[in-house]
Amino acid sequence: MPFQEIERLSPNRGPAGHERLGVLFHHSKLGFAATIGRMQDPASQVSYHCLIDLDGTRCALVPETEVAWHAGASQFLGRTRCNDFLLGVAFAGDTYAAPLSGPQLASALEWLAARWSPLGWSMDRMTDHRQVSPGRKVDLNPVEWDRLAAAISGEFGGSVAAGSFPD
Repeated sequence: MPFQEIERLSPNRGPAGHERLGVLFHHSKLGFAATIGRMQDPASQVSYHCLIDLDGTRCALVPETEVAWHAGASQFLGRTRCNDFLLGVAFAGDTYAAPLSGPQLASALEWLAARWSPLGWSMDRMTDHRQVSPGRKVDLNPVEWDRLAAAISGEFGGSVAAGSFPD
């Protein structure tokens, strides 16, 4: 059964023209409703494309063809400005305080499945905030990144070494 998806558009976004080359995963630290509230506040100047709650419910916050403000100073695939080419997907909560829930992982895989082949994604196009902004950001907990990467790899094939930085 598909997970529920709601839409609560954030004003914190850039223009259309997003490249959708892969996904940058985050945790929001806050709960689902509080994160949506923060994303809808223009003063926060932060947003994700998608937020996933503990029960797997997803909230679309920024259209995928537009730039969400989720990465800040970042570098991946030899490029800076990850906001321009990586979709931002966040898990509600703090992965250091509690692991990703089973429904969160399943919902992320369901979300990825609709995009994986059409957008030509592979494991080397998946990363987390910690890896693109080392020393500045710590999400996801490395143990939870490894769980997520293993789930993605198991679902779609390919592999990524724990804590690796794809070239």
